[in-house]
Amino acid sequence: QVQLVESGGGLVQPGGSRRLSCAASRKIFDTNGMGWYRQAPGKERELVAMHTSGRSTYADSVKGRFTISRNYAGNTVYLQMNSLKPEDTAVYYCNARIALTDYWGKGTLVTVSS
Repeated sequence: QVQLVESGGGLVQPGGSRRLSCAASRKIFDTNGMGWYRQAPGKERELVAMHTSGRSTYADSVKGRFTISRNYAGNTVYLQMNSLKPEDTAVYYCNARIALTDYWGKGTLVTVSS
């Protein structure tokens, strides 16, 4: 079992930046995916970014603006979000995929508004 706890959400103005963090209750090896999904009001949950085996993948909508990273200890994943837009408003969920099992955090709300 793995517990994931997100932090860093809040209100940010359009064009601003925000950094989300997700702390895992234990080390997650790099060969296991850790990433971020988001769910906007009235929409389905979607993949934002994923980091696996040293490689990162991004949704087209965030490429060039968001950056995912993991710490050396292997228990924290970050999402640096720049040039935020109102359409980035959503609950952001941390995800870890271990042995074909998905683990989820409870989410952190990011609101982009002036």
